[in-house]
Amino acid sequence: MSDARRRAEVLSHHAKVLSGAEGATDTRELFSRTSARLRRFMPFDSAVWAATDPETGLITAPMLVENLGSGERCADYWESELLEENVLPFRDLARATVPAAGLRAATGDLPARSARFGRLLGSQGVDDELRAVLRVGDRPWAVVSLFRMGGGAPFGPAETTLLAGLSTPLALRLRRLARPSVSAGPTDAPAPGLVLFDPSGEPTSINEEARQHLSRLPEGPSIPSRLGLRLPIWVVTTALQARAIARGRDRAGGARMRIRTVDGRWLTCHASCLSGPAGQPGPVALVIEPAAAADRAVLIAEAYGLTPRELEITQLITRGLPTAEIAATLFISPHTVRGHVKAVFAKTEASSRGELVARLFAEHYRPV
Repeated sequence: MSDARRRAEVLSHHAKVLSGAEGATDTRELFSRTSARLRRFMPFDSAVWAATDPETGLITAPMLVENLGSGERCADYWESELLEENVLPFRDLARATVPAAGLRAATGDLPARSARFGRLLGSQGVDDELRAVLRVGDRPWAVVSLFRMGGGAPFGPAETTLLAGLSTPLALRLRRLARPSVSAGPTDAPAPGLVLFDPSGEPTSINEEARQHLSRLPEGPSIPSRLGLRLPIWVVTTALQARAIARGRDRAGGARMRIRTVDGRWLTCHASCLSGPAGQPGPVALVIEPAAAADRAVLIAEAYGLTPRELEITQLITRGLPTAEIAATLFISPHTVRGHVKAVFAKTEASSRGELVARLFAEHYRPV
């Protein structure tokens, strides 16, 4: 097949996959539709699709797991991703020129060079993994892993090109789905909750506030614990990230992610690794609490695609500063400020400063 014909075929497949995702009304449906349509053009046996916090890259809800094992194995997968020496970690793909790659292609057909394959995937019958980060610019909105099992052929260059080409178009759709639709008033959400993990990652204690917050999280992969409840994989991976940072394996973004509850409220989950006696690794303290207004505003601004300067001006608007004071604060002209404000109004579909503030700083409902 000629290069021109191959490119035309890839573009045709792109269009067909994206047309199937176009009618999705929430993130999980988008994952399901995309996975089903993509399988027609590049066969795979199982898959994991996971939304991510665009600031830190940590996985959040929802997650779609197709034809794989239990939640415990899912936890092992993310533990390997964050704590072991692996080929093609998502944090590297998020910054790579091409945001997709196959494991066998990257290892010269020696996948056991990756701890993830040697400890987990190989024993599960996986022959190859093709993974990608769905991103807009440098902001990751989801990650995906596709698996071939039972002696299947490795993923080829054309299939990698196909998945890489879907990265930004799908991420733009995910970003659009993250936008709020209806505002709500103040909530009676519990105070901050606390979960402690021992140095090996085993949860050891929890307060009642954390139990209440966890009860409001959407369904998804989870692991059992001695605390009498199952811990969602999103919470577990935040604690794992804290351990990775403590070991010097990762520092980008921090151990922090935001997640929507089943009733549409925003929660922030953040973790840190404490020090034990004589500087030894201590427990991990994980806090889960209602997201602060400013925190929600930043995430929602990401969903609307505001530039850093537009977000900066928006934050000054929320403080009540008029155009002249914003211009003086940022050392730009009032005319430039008005241009940015006009762009912000267009992106957020707000018609006034008051409506803009309400959109960014109110609680929001929307299914994920």
